[in-house]
Amino acid sequence: MKQFCIQENDSGQRLDRFLQKILPELPKSLFYKWIRTKHIKVNKKRCTPDQRLAVGDAVTLFVSDTYFEASPQSRTEAPEFLQAPAKLDILFENEQVLLVCKPVGLVVHCDNRQTPDTLINRILHYLYDTGAYRPAQEQSFTPALCNRLDRNTGGIVIAAKTAAALREVNRLIRENRIRKTYLCVTVGTPRQKQAVLHAWHQKSASHNTVTILDKKQAGFQEIITSYRVLGANERHALLAVDLITGRTHQIRAHLAHIGTPILGDTKYGNMRENRDRHCKYQLLWAYQITLEPYPDTCLSDLNGMTIRTAVPSFVTKEFPTVSI
Repeated sequence: MKQFCIQENDSGQRLDRFLQKILPELPKSLFYKWIRTKHIKVNKKRCTPDQRLAVGDAVTLFVSDTYFEASPQSRTEAPEFLQAPAKLDILFENEQVLLVCKPVGLVVHCDNRQTPDTLINRILHYLYDTGAYRPAQEQSFTPALCNRLDRNTGGIVIAAKTAAALREVNRLIRENRIRKTYLCVTVGTPRQKQAVLHAWHQKSASHNTVTILDKKQAGFQEIITSYRVLGANERHALLAVDLITGRTHQIRAHLAHIGTPILGDTKYGNMRENRDRHCKYQLLWAYQITLEPYPDTCLSDLNGMTIRTAVPSFVTKEFPTVSI
C-alpha cells in the first residue's frame, strides 16, 4: 500500500494524470484497472480517472510496493540537471515564473544529441541552488518551460515555477493573451512596410519542416503573422514581427513564403546569401513579451508588464542607425 497527500503543486489536476507522473513507467491501462477495481481510492472513497484533486486529498494505492521501487521518488542518484551549468540571463523572476534570455545554440530540451546542457536543465539547476525547487519534496510537478525557441533562435523563454503558474501561462498562450515580438533580418524587403499575413500551415514530423499555403487544405492550420519594417537597405530589411498564432517555424516559413526569408535560415532561406554573408544561423530573436493575465489569478500582478531583452548584436551590426 502507498499513500500520497496532495500538495499545492499536485492540486487541480486529474487523478489519472497525477498517477502517470508518480509512476511514469507503468501503463495507463493499469491505472484505469486499479481505479475500476477499487485498488485506488481518494479520501478512502471510490474515485474516477477524471476526478480533480485538491490540496489535502489522500490518494491511496492498495497495490504491491514493488510497483514503486523503480519510481523517480525512490532513486537516489543525483538529478541529471545538475550536470548542466546554473548560469542564466534572468530578465524577471517572482515566486511563480522565471523569464530568461536563451542564447543562440542552446537547445531548450534534450534532443537526439542527448546533451544534459539544455535550457530547462540550467533552469532546474538554478532553482535547485536557490531552494525554489526541491525534487525530493515534489510528487508530481517539475518546473517547466511554457514556450520554446529553436536551437539557433535566441531570446525570451518563460518557465513556470509552480503548477498553478504553468496552467495559467498555458491558458494565456492558448487565448493569445501573451503578446510576443521578434526581431529579424530578411533577405530583401517585403513589398508592404506593414502587414498582417494570413496563411495555412502544416508540419512534417519526419522532416522537421513545415509547408505554407495561401488557401486552406485538409490537415493545415491557420497562421497569422504581423510585421512592420523598421529599416532597410539594398539587400536586407529589419523587421519587428508579432506572432498572433504560434506554430512550428511560423515566422521563418511565413516570411520565406512571401519571398523574404530570414538571413541565415538554413531550412527556408536563401543559401547563396547565407554563404555570401557567412551567416550560419537565422537572425531571429524573441525580443519582447507583454503579459495580460486575468484578475485574481496567481499571475494577476503581472498584468500589462512588458519584458524585453537587450537589442541583439545582429541588429546593431546590420542596422546601426535604427532605433528599436
